[in-house]
Amino acid sequence: MQTTLSPEARQLPRAAEAERILRSCVHCGFCNATCPTYQLLGDELDGPRGRIYLIKQVLEGAPATAQTQQHLDRCLSCRNCETTCPSGVDYHHLLDIGRAVVDAAVPRPLGQQWLRRGLRALSANAQLFKALINSGARLHPLLPQALQDKLPRQVPPAKARPAMSHPRRVLLLEGCVQPGLSPNTNAAAARVLDRLGISVQAVSAAGCCGAVDYHLNAQEAGLQRARRNIDAWWPYLEQGAEAIIQTASGCGAFIKDYQHLLAHDPVYGPRARRVSALARDLVEVLRDEPVEQLGAHSQQRLAFHCPCTLQHGQKLGGAVEALLQRVGFNLTTVPDSHLCCGSAGTYSLTQPTLARQLRDDKLRALESDQPELIVTANIGCQTHLDSAGRTPVRHWIEVLEAALP
Repeated sequence: MQTTLSPEARQLPRAAEAERILRSCVHCGFCNATCPTYQLLGDELDGPRGRIYLIKQVLEGAPATAQTQQHLDRCLSCRNCETTCPSGVDYHHLLDIGRAVVDAAVPRPLGQQWLRRGLRALSANAQLFKALINSGARLHPLLPQALQDKLPRQVPPAKARPAMSHPRRVLLLEGCVQPGLSPNTNAAAARVLDRLGISVQAVSAAGCCGAVDYHLNAQEAGLQRARRNIDAWWPYLEQGAEAIIQTASGCGAFIKDYQHLLAHDPVYGPRARRVSALARDLVEVLRDEPVEQLGAHSQQRLAFHCPCTLQHGQKLGGAVEALLQRVGFNLTTVPDSHLCCGSAGTYSLTQPTLARQLRDDKLRALESDQPELIVTANIGCQTHLDSAGRTPVRHWIEVLEAALP
């Protein structure tokens, strides 16, 4: 679409990128057909086309308002629209640019500011988060219902990890909330990889991937976390580690984006490109290995929820399903599997009403073919879906590992 940035917008560090993305949009509206919030609310400004137009107006000099901010906040960043778009509009990067400009112009109410600061501080501190989860489990009956809903129904303890004994080595991002919410997930991944002759090395100096900060519009803080992780991983990559594995698809999508977000950093740009090139979701590693030889056997009927960050962010839709079917699992049919579950990072806490509606719609689809268990590939989706207290939800690697002899 025709775009003329204001003189102020032209001074933005990503002005050229924003203008390029805006010009690539032909305003066809195909994106609205697959946008979860547009389907729920029916408001043009709560769909991708409308949000693009709002960002265009602000970058062309129109005043940003609290209403503009609200419409951008309601976006899940699920990137379903990018999968649908025939013009290849790079929507999520434009949204990042637009949100930063609007937030700089429109101060948030104090309650929102504290909520966002609290989420950033808590989620990025794995030890503090784990301690609070453990305390919350003990105090669960005394907590308000809203807080009870956010705690996992059960937290299976992590089993022992194998010692490093193979020439092939990979790094594993431990994550920030997953060690508290589902501590056995990474342990299960390490044990399965060990059976395939791949040793897993955890790098304690690597912490939160930076996505929570970045998507709560503390963008520089998110990039600083990215730089610290690159520094932590770099010596191991130089020593021959062949990949950086993530078991949380949300983290994986963000790490693969390091190369774009740090492209103009003279120090970290080249290293970010290598890190992003070596970032792998767990399924990307296992699908190239002889997993059939592990002898997995299970009669469980599974419904797989493919997270948005896996299917739309990393373009790996169908990969986990194919792997599970290769080893003999019985997967059910899931209608509208492209739609978001409503977790979307911290969205279930910042937009609880919409998130709950999306969760319940997703569960109806997942349960429609009567599975015994729902499996997924992202800790946020896992805890959000499981919070309904219906069909149990687990990470697919734990279910696969449990089926091994």
